[in-house]
Amino acid sequence: MKRYFIEIAYKGAGYAGFQIQENAVTIQSEIQKAMTVLFKQDILLTGSSRTDAEVNALQNFFHFDFDQPIPEHYIYNLNAILPPVIVINRIIPVQANAHCRFDAISREYMYFVYKTKNPFLRDRAYYFPYTIDFDLLQQAASVILQYTDFTSFSKRNTQVKNFICQVQESRWKVVNDHIVYHVKANRFLRGMVRGLVGTMLQAGRGKISIDAFRKIIEDRDCTKANFAVPGHGLFLAKVNYPPGYPVTSYAAQ
Repeated sequence: MKRYFIEIAYKGAGYAGFQIQENAVTIQSEIQKAMTVLFKQDILLTGSSRTDAEVNALQNFFHFDFDQPIPEHYIYNLNAILPPVIVINRIIPVQANAHCRFDAISREYMYFVYKTKNPFLRDRAYYFPYTIDFDLLQQAASVILQYTDFTSFSKRNTQVKNFICQVQESRWKVVNDHIVYHVKANRFLRGMVRGLVGTMLQAGRGKISIDAFRKIIEDRDCTKANFAVPGHGLFLAKVNYPPGYPVTSYAAQ
């Protein structure tokens, strides 16, 4: 058997999330269905990073095993079968023990917010038409780098054994007519980025102070964080692997 990575991108609107679920249409179920049609056999996919309903990805990965070489034109054929909002960018042969989830060393997310009504952004960014102090947003993002326990920003009913994350980058930036939060960490908890963004926006509006934001982190209580931002503003931007790994990223920076 040969092992392959599939690099994909997708728009999450209308899907119940990334991972296959019973009686639900997901990104994984759509890709597995397309591969079954083309490969004429069931293909078991392992995903690198789960995303929730409505969440998008500029880059995500699956891996799978197949006993034959895969022609380059299979990428075109699969994309012809898949819905327009899902694209396969590459199919990459890797060593037999490569694992797209466990070998990843970090992941990067971006959350898009816009303040001026724009029909062309409404399904891929969060419309937030309020006065925001950008300096306060940036201060809150910097505070995040000082902590490793993000219990307060994990939704309930999660199966993780601990809430420790090593956040390596956390910053806001202005991009054209919207603002974007960029965060990079070795791992993320369920709902973590949306919780961080929702709570930072409260700080940016002056609804809570930076000290109060810090206390929310330290209290380790998810009922004190604000998760009320929509999934469609969130993008999984990159999945990073060790130097020399056969998957060289070219997702958007």
